[in-house]
Amino acid sequence: MRFREYLILWLGLLAGLPAAAQHLAPVAAPAASAARYWVTFRDKAGQTLQPSAYFDPAAQARRRRQHLPAADSTDFPVRPDYLARVQALTDSVTLVSRWFNAVACRATAAQAARMRLLPGVRSVETWPERPMLPAGAHQLQRPAVPPAGSPAPLSPADLVLARRQTAVLGATGFRQAGQQGQGLRIAVFDVGFRATDTHPAFAHLYRRRAIAATYDFLRRTPDVYRGGSHGTEVLSCLAGQLPDSTFLGLAPAAEFLLARTEQQGSELYAEEEAWLAAAEWADRNGADIINSSLGYTDRRYFPEQMNGRASLVARAAAIAVRKGILVVNAAGNAGDDPRWRIVGTPADADSVLTVGGLAPDTFLHLSFSSYGPAAGGRLKPNLSAFGVAITAVPGGFERVEGTSFASPLVAGFAACAWQQQRDLPVMALFARLQQAGHLYPYFDYAHGYGLPRAAAFSAAGQPAAAPDSTFDFLVADSAVSVIIRPEAAVVPAYSLPLEAVAESLDDSNAAAVGPLAPLYWQLRDASGFITRYEVLEVSQRAILRVPLRQLPAGGTLRVHYRGYTASFSAL
Repeated sequence: MRFREYLILWLGLLAGLPAAAQHLAPVAAPAASAARYWVTFRDKAGQTLQPSAYFDPAAQARRRRQHLPAADSTDFPVRPDYLARVQALTDSVTLVSRWFNAVACRATAAQAARMRLLPGVRSVETWPERPMLPAGAHQLQRPAVPPAGSPAPLSPADLVLARRQTAVLGATGFRQAGQQGQGLRIAVFDVGFRATDTHPAFAHLYRRRAIAATYDFLRRTPDVYRGGSHGTEVLSCLAGQLPDSTFLGLAPAAEFLLARTEQQGSELYAEEEAWLAAAEWADRNGADIINSSLGYTDRRYFPEQMNGRASLVARAAAIAVRKGILVVNAAGNAGDDPRWRIVGTPADADSVLTVGGLAPDTFLHLSFSSYGPAAGGRLKPNLSAFGVAITAVPGGFERVEGTSFASPLVAGFAACAWQQQRDLPVMALFARLQQAGHLYPYFDYAHGYGLPRAAAFSAAGQPAAAPDSTFDFLVADSAVSVIIRPEAAVVPAYSLPLEAVAESLDDSNAAAVGPLAPLYWQLRDASGFITRYEVLEVSQRAILRVPLRQLPAGGTLRVHYRGYTASFSAL
């Protein structure tokens, strides 16, 4: 054994001595040899917490409404003696997590070996690595570059879209009921909020001091008004306002927590750490909802890792939900990327409400919107909204594209729905939101349960009337056909869940409200996995014919048309 190996072994044994002796142990190592490690501790023995001193009153109120304890062990601080021993070995601790009882740090392999011998250390793991592909779609935002000039004035078509992006979700009904997010606190995690504090679209928020707290978790400062403007655009779809007083989102009366967790082209591990730190901060500061128009895919993970457990952010999101916070996340913009296509993380987590993008002219899946299922066949996305929207940008307003904007539109919907039933447990709300989808109980891997409807919450606790049958199955010549019923064959000017939208628009704009009602169909195997699905334009009553031999063994043909869903099972 060489002298250096003896030295490393001796230092490893020394690491087990009391903290007072450990200041002699560290050995400097070249920075280039350092890697990221996740150090998990065994316990929090001796640690306590005074909830009223640690949590914002809004957080305390949320826990009471959700029937949660005032605090639990995941809220207790990390033991300072454990933390000090790690810091004595490496001075690059980048995150201390109460939720995971862990720290993230940079260390050499030798330092990591010594940390494994420290008292109280359960495990020391390196961050999972994968070969770096060319820059992919790990971030959902558009490049954060300053605009070349002032945005062009909005066109008449843009102004129609500005009204429709909320009208299709039931803005009129929510507004008439006085539901615009009052009493809700929404955290927005993003790449930056440039110009948010000076943009007239948000003046109403600052006048009433509705920005409850801000923090940049990359630069570690309360100033979030630097970096990209993607967060400004996302916040627009929650609470932005046009000069004519049109609101661009459904929750202009909510309060907001603004967290900068991302930067364009940054080191990906730091971004996941920042997301976790922001989630703990949002919990402490009373967030009811987290909107995360961010995600990670092929620059860090393989598709099979999108299982809701592999990534730090997916696990962090799951803990946030257990603490009574609804987490709403964009599905991603990789739908037309052959290398990936599926939802990213944390959108892959079971308890995260994942939102896909719809085209405003057809109300169907946008090609770039990421598909489900998540790994293991789990249903994703959960819901959909317009993936093309009008938002505030520095200097004005602009039409933008991405599931980044569908997500806050649905988060605002959730705020209004939750305002109706403030004591509803978070996962009960999650289920109700899915049931509000205009396709429910039909589901596919492009649209989820569809566009949520405010009408589904207008009579809380009242069962919805069963929809009238709109089609029949006919078996003949070794095939099953779908035949539209005569009374349903006359298609209205607007598809069924969107008829009320016309009432909120001028007659001159009515033709732009929505498409003719399409027919959705799918094949499912015996386990419920969707093996094929399609959307058809209805041009005749005999709209679909499927040979029985194409039905999976023990599987079903499932069809949705104008609010009615039915299944056919082969014998």
